Amino acid sequence: MTPSPVFEHTDTRLGTFALRALDPAADAALLYGWVTHPKASFWMMQGADEAEVAAEYRRIHEHPHHEAFIGLHEGRPAFLAERYDPAVVELAGLYPARPGDVGMHFLCAPTDTPVHGFTLAVLTTVMEFCFADPAVRRVVVEPDVCNAGVHALNAAVGFEIVEQIAKPEKDAYLSICTRERFQAARTALAARAAQGVTR
Repeated sequence: MTPSPVFEHTDTRLGTFALRALDPAADAALLYGWVTHPKASFWMMQGADEAEVAAEYRRIHEHPHHEAFIGLHEGRPAFLAERYDPAVVELAGLYPARPGDVGMHFLCAPTDTPVHGFTLAVLTTVMEFCFADPAVRRVVVEPDVCNAGVHALNAAVGFEIVEQIAKPEKDAYLSICTRERFQAARTALAARAAQGVTR
């Protein structure tokens, strides 16, 4: 049985986005196709086989401070999202963690028919999900310094680059978005959408 959504968000232009819990076994084939696709190079699983992908998401599923979700668009799987405690996972010892910090990753499924604004809508959905928890004050991320596309998207939803940090697998830009900055960015994006501005 497919898990029920744990969060839903409606984009005024693109419709309904939702998140459901990821099932490491049932979703392994789907995930394998996504995370090993050439467009997912920054996910760093290009050489993995399906069993290795399943094992990685089983590890996340069992971790007390890390969780993963399948993102849905109009009820169909369309993206992957992860939420984690950055003081324990990914950024442990690499930045001054605060109570109320949460980390996240997101990955859109590969497609031959991209929709303008879709990735921004996915990121907005994931951010809405993170901030739906009233205890969350900041979202903290660590994208690869070379990932120019995600830096622009992050800036659009309110992230500020704090500093460049060295992780074992990459050089990253530690970036932080407060609840207040996200709310301001969301208001600005809504105003632009109302005016018909899509960039």
